Amino acid sequence: MSYQLARQVHLMERDGEHFLVCKAPLCVLRLNRSLKDLLDRMMTGPLDPDTAAEAAVLEQLAAKGFALRTNTATTQTDQLPTVSIVIPVKDRADELQRCLASIASICYPQELLQLIVVDDGSSDRSAEVARLQGAKVIPSGGSGRGPAAARNVGARAATGDILAFIDSDCTATSGWLNELIPSFRDEATAAVGGLVDGMCTESVIDRYETVMSSLSLGSRERSGSSGDDTFYLPSCNLLVRRSAFLRAGGFKDEMHVGEDVDLTWRLRDSGWTITYLPAGRVFHEHRSSVRSFMSRRFDYGTSEGILQRIHPQRRKRMVVPPLLAVLLALLALSPVVGWWSLAAAVLLLTLDTFSVRRKMVRRGIPFGLPAIAAGRLRALGSLIYYLSFHLVRYYSLLLILAALLVPWLWLPFLGMLACSAGVDFSIKKPSQSFIAFAAIYTLEHIAYGSGVFWGCLRRGSFSSYRVVLMRRMELSTQV
Repeated sequence: MSYQLARQVHLMERDGEHFLVCKAPLCVLRLNRSLKDLLDRMMTGPLDPDTAAEAAVLEQLAAKGFALRTNTATTQTDQLPTVSIVIPVKDRADELQRCLASIASICYPQELLQLIVVDDGSSDRSAEVARLQGAKVIPSGGSGRGPAAARNVGARAATGDILAFIDSDCTATSGWLNELIPSFRDEATAAVGGLVDGMCTESVIDRYETVMSSLSLGSRERSGSSGDDTFYLPSCNLLVRRSAFLRAGGFKDEMHVGEDVDLTWRLRDSGWTITYLPAGRVFHEHRSSVRSFMSRRFDYGTSEGILQRIHPQRRKRMVVPPLLAVLLALLALSPVVGWWSLAAAVLLLTLDTFSVRRKMVRRGIPFGLPAIAAGRLRALGSLIYYLSFHLVRYYSLLLILAALLVPWLWLPFLGMLACSAGVDFSIKKPSQSFIAFAAIYTLEHIAYGSGVFWGCLRRGSFSSYRVVLMRRMELSTQV
């Protein structure tokens, strides 16, 4: 494992002291001499730690966003684990043939691979296609039992050290396994997920899904072990230690959506670490019609109710610092109560900026007023975005119905929609117009929010709507 500084991080010297500074979000870390020497070695390129102590320090920097991990592929066969690739399929002969053709081209020693296709009662040539491609074909034990049950059947027949799950409507790139396998050098790691990209770009929904699919976790590496956050790994590009998978009981057979969330949360609850890498890319053929797109998002939403019942300790979290909450309230009230509310917000933000500046001066931290003011404005903007996203995600249908009865409510709803969609559009940069993006964005959240409500209603519990409000981020250096 190698490490390098994150793109938005740089070293700064002031009065003989050295600091590691991140401008977005605004945070700073004072360096002692040994850590400064370690980071000097990193400035020339990716750094391989020489000792376990160095590795532990670099892991802490990576966990706090100051550094990035870089996996180096192993080419020596005797250092590579055996891998069982498991593919569930039902009536997807053409897609399966395309998937198996891509797997035949991956750069991994063939003698270390086992290819298993689990047929879930197909009525087409899926089983025949798999056999012609040299796969071991296993019946799921029924018809339409679902991907979770089919994957479990495949895992029980597997002999590899690592189970590599991929779906029949996906294709793997040549570096799929080589780029993800090195993470298992960490014996605490149970599962690794890779990047999921869109296969098609013809329709507006295809182009939307390429950047907004819930299967794609983005360009930033993440990991999670203990804790009650909601980080998980999708099953269409998922590698798991077979021993850990079997000990955890595998997927829940009865779950047709959310089974990957449940499994990776249970692995974390058992003390394992799960890791996402923006590498090991697979391409997924997303559903490209409006009806199928919304139906799938609705199904995803229904999983929240059962997941909340199985994992009641996991809650959505939102950081709402009291001062920023007051600022936001003053800004929201200004169209109603007049200019003094806006003036009060500006005054409060100015006083807060000077207060933070004084604290930094006392601690010898080198930040000027412009940087601090920009950081506070970004923090306020982040709060506005997250609140807007949450309300649009879970309450769009209710807000639209309310606006039909009380027309002035269209203004706050459209404002929140423009805010959340605008931020996601600017960050994700889809190859489509903002109008097309915003239209599909709205449909997605209506469908997902409706699914959440329906799933909670069926189970008689609305606990998944609860949000844990936090006064500050866990990172103590945040300002």
